[in-house]
Amino acid sequence: MVGLALILVSAIVIVVYIWLVWFPLWNGLDILLLKLTGTVAVAGVFGILGWIGYTLATTPPPKPIEEIEKELEEELKKLEKEVKEEEKKEKSEEKKESGEESGKEHNSTKE
Repeated sequence: MVGLALILVSAIVIVVYIWLVWFPLWNGLDILLLKLTGTVAVAGVFGILGWIGYTLATTPPPKPIEEIEKELEEELKKLEKEVKEEEKKEKSEEKKESGEESGKEHNSTKE
């Protein structure tokens, strides 16, 4: 329904605009309408262009790729270090557990 309404309103505005430009209701309306249309179009286009310029002027430049690569390498090294530490902890826990189990087995064979 919204799409149909937009199509209908657009068609009506186009027809009314063309009618007013070619067959104005009073003298000078056509020129006024064309001036208004031109003003809105130019202001809109150059307003957007100015906004893009402002955004480009106030946005800081991106980091160089080399700097990003260094940061990624540092993060990767940190992750590798953490993984190695976790593996060491797991191995030491496994050794403790296997030592406790062998001690239990040794005690049960003595009984």
